[in-house]
Amino acid sequence: MYEAALRIRKAAEERGIRIDVEFPDPIVVEAGALSRTAPYIQDKGYRKPLVVADENTLRVAGGKLLEQLAALGLAAEKTIVKPDRQGDVIADEASIVQVLLDVQRYGADVIVAAGSGTLHDVSRYAAYTAGLPFVSVPTAPSVDGFNSKGAPIVIRGEKITVQAIGPLAIFADLDVLREAPPAMVAAGFGDMLGKYTSLFDWTFGRWTGGEPYSELVAEITERALLECVRNVEAIGSRTEEGVRVLIDALIESGLAMLVFGQSHPASGAEHHLSHYWEMEFMRTGRRALLHGAKVGVACAEIAALYHTLEPESEAGDAETAAKLREALGRVPGPDEIRALLRKAGGPSTIEELGVGRELLERSLAEAHRIRPNRYTLLRACNEGRVGRRS
Repeated sequence: MYEAALRIRKAAEERGIRIDVEFPDPIVVEAGALSRTAPYIQDKGYRKPLVVADENTLRVAGGKLLEQLAALGLAAEKTIVKPDRQGDVIADEASIVQVLLDVQRYGADVIVAAGSGTLHDVSRYAAYTAGLPFVSVPTAPSVDGFNSKGAPIVIRGEKITVQAIGPLAIFADLDVLREAPPAMVAAGFGDMLGKYTSLFDWTFGRWTGGEPYSELVAEITERALLECVRNVEAIGSRTEEGVRVLIDALIESGLAMLVFGQSHPASGAEHHLSHYWEMEFMRTGRRALLHGAKVGVACAEIAALYHTLEPESEAGDAETAAKLREALGRVPGPDEIRALLRKAGGPSTIEELGVGRELLERSLAEAHRIRPNRYTLLRACNEGRVGRRS
């Protein structure tokens, strides 16, 4: 079993916690992992796999996988998800329907997502809708959602997250991942760095909004975050060890979400800002930004705001106030976060993203409404429940 999965189950057992959720099995992270995908699909008894890719991921992984599936006598077909008018492949109604139509046309019995986060979101929701399993073949260490059950999808220009299914197995080929564009590697680091503020928001929501919480899941997520921070230079240089650390952390964060059943540990106000910017770019016809690139910069902006606030003013007693101050103390300042983003090779400011000051201010005032069921410090600030430090 995958090392992170074993570690999580052992930690749960030591605490007397039972984990009922099934993890992807196997999770293979190694050079050459792609070649293990086709034999796995054959051994599971599937005969009509549908490989979902785009033009780029077909070239780096999907095409080879199709050849390997055909060599085993499997009737493999492909769906090349088409870009939108701006030239971006997005997880929207059109992309999902395109996959579903091919599922029907070819009588597919399993979907294989060969790509990064967007193609996984399209595949997981299409598989869920069609009642099929899916297998994950990441082509870039860019997001922590490869093994998630949640699918962030765009419906009529609005981004929502719906529950779908997780993958049966993950085959993360380090040879493929190391060749991913540097911007996508940096985006994966940015997605992990966002855990600084998401973990704080989760703690804040726990103590002030009564949100469900798990010490185990928080520790798992924090461990994955800090492992990335310790190895930021190797990640930025895209060494084999750096890429391994990053993809391991992304998968471990995803496993933590599976254990908890929701995205609280990995998604807070920084993700709400990211989603707000994404929807604004779509509305105005601008090219999409990488998810993790937005999250990393949004994390710095949220950290800058949070360090001016008094979260303890929402606390009902001195003990809770002390816990909130301690939790905020673990969130680095914006300059430190931006320095880490630069070391990873990604954008560190809104200017580098192309996000204007007006959009930033508007998102800071309104983005909490994207997930109204989450009680973040951003929401408390905008509702006038917390004060600013003098």
